Amino acid sequence: MVNVFDAEPNSFIEALKEELKSFPKISAPPWMDFVKTSSTKENAPVQKDFWQIRTASILRYIYIHGPRGVSRLRTKYGSKKNRGTKKDKAFKGSGKIIRVILQQLEDEGLLKKVMRGKRKGRELTSKAVKLMDNTAYKVIKK
Repeated sequence: MVNVFDAEPNSFIEALKEELKSFPKISAPPWMDFVKTSSTKENAPVQKDFWQIRTASILRYIYIHGPRGVSRLRTKYGSKKNRGTKKDKAFKGSGKIIRVILQQLEDEGLLKKVMRGKRKGRELTSKAVKLMDNTAYKVIKK
């Protein structure tokens, strides 16, 4: 059986991005044109479909690494900040963007909240796993 691990990451995210465009609740909010993705960035993203790309990337990350919360995803999407003559320092990414994406995915039934021991987070539902495995199959088939 084909799954996400078998597909090449970039082509998989591109294909999943196209699949996510068919979900009505997954769309960029109006404020997205003005918001940076991290305090380390100088400008807002210029890609037309940035929201779907980030959503596909988050889904793939949760598929591979299991339940994750906003804080861990902020760390993943953070980067180093150029602080002039001082050493570069790692900063986290925008929590608002990640939080809204996770909420939209929950509304579509692709994620659900879980509690594993002391850790809280969100994991994929069977609907999301099926969507992602079918997308991976299409990518490998091409």
